Amino acid sequence: MTTWDKYTEDQKRICEKYKVPWTESGIELIIGLADNVLTGMNPVNGLRHPQCDRTTGWYIWAGEEWSAAEDFFKPHHFRHSLTLRPGIVKYLGLPPGFRFLIDDKGYEDVWQDPELLKI
Repeated sequence: MTTWDKYTEDQKRICEKYKVPWTESGIELIIGLADNVLTGMNPVNGLRHPQCDRTTGWYIWAGEEWSAAEDFFKPHHFRHSLTLRPGIVKYLGLPPGFRFLIDDKGYEDVWQDPELLKI
């Protein structure tokens, strides 16, 4: 089994756990990733808008709040997330309209936010 296959299986398990369909994030597509995710800061937050063009719809940041600054989220190929912060990858199969909040102590919250679909 390749590393990518393992991550795909992990994503499918998370989706099964929350009873939602697995929605692939293509490995060559783009995610919006805040620099603070790369520092190891907690908690890690993610939200998914509908996929558009070459993006997965994912925006991921760390800490309690995110910034509205235009450069807060940087574009990264999804495949880079495998090495940048591998613990988040298993959540990136959740469908558009979902959020997650995790930390490095095992806290996990996943929920649907229909407002994310209204863009």
